[in-house]
Amino acid sequence: MSKKSKRQTPSLASAAGLVRFFEETDLKIALKPHLIIITGFVFVVLVIALSKLVPPM
Repeated sequence: MSKKSKRQTPSLASAAGLVRFFEETDLKIALKPHLIIITGFVFVVLVIALSKLVPPM
């Protein structure tokens, strides 16, 4: 039995175009959750400090 005779047929849903295709990429930005929380907290403190220090125009 040759390997060429064995075919893989697509499933019915993918043949009809009903399945979404997502291409996996190797480029990922991996950030730890605590780093995002700390960055957000620092940004909020910075905005509040600047709003108190800089007079409104």
